[in-house]
Amino acid sequence: MEPSRHMQELLLLHNVSTIVDQSLDMRSVVHPILEALAECLGFRHATITLLRKGGDDILIEAAHGLSRAQAQLGHYKLGEGVTGKVVQTGETIIIPRTIDSPIFLNRTKQGKSPDTAFICVPIKEKQEVVGALSVYRPFAADDQLKEDATILEIVASMVARAVLLRRDLVEQQENLKEENRQLRAELTKRYHPDNIVGNSREMQEVYDQIFQVAKSHATVLINGETGTGKELVAHAIHYASNRASEPFVRVHCAALPESLIESELFGHVKGAFTGAVSDRKGRFELADGGTIFLDEIGEIPLSIQAKLLRVLQEREFERVGGIKTIKVNVRIIAATHRNLPAMVEKGLFREDLYYRLSVFPIFVPPLIKRKADIILLADHFMAKYAQENGKQVTKFSNEALDLLMRHRWPGNVRELENCIERAVLLSEGEVIRPGVLPSSIQVPVESEIPEIGPAPALVEGASLDDMVGSYEKTILAEALKCTHGNIAAASRLLFSTPRIVSYKVKQYGLAT
Repeated sequence: MEPSRHMQELLLLHNVSTIVDQSLDMRSVVHPILEALAECLGFRHATITLLRKGGDDILIEAAHGLSRAQAQLGHYKLGEGVTGKVVQTGETIIIPRTIDSPIFLNRTKQGKSPDTAFICVPIKEKQEVVGALSVYRPFAADDQLKEDATILEIVASMVARAVLLRRDLVEQQENLKEENRQLRAELTKRYHPDNIVGNSREMQEVYDQIFQVAKSHATVLINGETGTGKELVAHAIHYASNRASEPFVRVHCAALPESLIESELFGHVKGAFTGAVSDRKGRFELADGGTIFLDEIGEIPLSIQAKLLRVLQEREFERVGGIKTIKVNVRIIAATHRNLPAMVEKGLFREDLYYRLSVFPIFVPPLIKRKADIILLADHFMAKYAQENGKQVTKFSNEALDLLMRHRWPGNVRELENCIERAVLLSEGEVIRPGVLPSSIQVPVESEIPEIGPAPALVEGASLDDMVGSYEKTILAEALKCTHGNIAAASRLLFSTPRIVSYKVKQYGLAT
């Protein structure tokens, strides 16, 4: 071999060593190394393949001289073709003439030729084969091909650590993608309308509206009292739509101070205001391709409403302090418990923004309007919190169910959920009884307490004790009626104690 060839080999090894010393990130070292192989020794189409950990798939991770489409064709199984056999055996293979080799598969469509040789060497880290390094080169004598193979083996050993780290990183990324896919599948299942508890006629109308609008791109405005489950409806629309695999970004407008809400929604550039030390994406950018849920939209200040209107109309905006227009493909779902038309009349909410938001309005009824769902929801929450807390609670007593059905639930489903969670935690046996329900549930609301009426008139011949006793008996009877015979609840209603009420009940012969 001519001295210049030795110098080229030494120059190659020096370049590879320098590149590897600078970084172990394969993405930053592999392409310069493949280029050095081509420039120093004249190799063509140098490639590095990776063996997927725990599998038998071998894919081209990086290539010099191949198009992306050609590189994607380089997919092998263990033992398949030259590359598959090298990775499987850990032994170098030299193909002097590609046209004569039955194991040379030509997957990357470079063509078999009598004038082209192919050399493939294993990449090993602590005797574990993690991939392969291969090159094409013009036909040469056997001694030259063997010397080239030796040089490639040295290079492969130098990049082995970087290749191993890259393989582990690829595995982690694939695991994260799979976890993300499973999470999205679980979210899709969890927030499907079928999993929103309620069979009442009112909720059936909500389900019908969800299915009508889900597959469209229409903006949705969800209206309903606090605690009715507006966010569940928003989730259901997103996960039943064509955007289900894309982000769902929630913005609680009432929780954001006016000084920060613009930055939160649209992002900012470095130096836009004190504390803006770097560029930051807003929620609309984060939701690009998916759905943004603007909860409590009625709390958005007027100063931001005009900018929000532009996003709804044009799907574009600028970051705070920036001049670059950013376009996004976002579906907007808003929710509020406020009366937006009344706010429009008072000048507290822009009329044009209101009409842009309410393209497809959905009203979620309060729990008092869907009493048929109360028992279903109570059973659902009981099972949920019994499982979470390792309790054996399985049912409600009839008295407890009566109290649940009589309550007006001003806090709606959220109040019911909190009530049942507390009851599950306090229950000692399998049955939830009235005593473990909150006092607000056990005592009827003021409108439900019946009028006992005026004190009885004087009765000729009756003593004071007799008339007081008669009136006391009447009061006790009404209290027991209101609480379905529950002594504890009746005592709270009368601002007395269970012991005194129980004594009086026996004294007057009142059945419980």
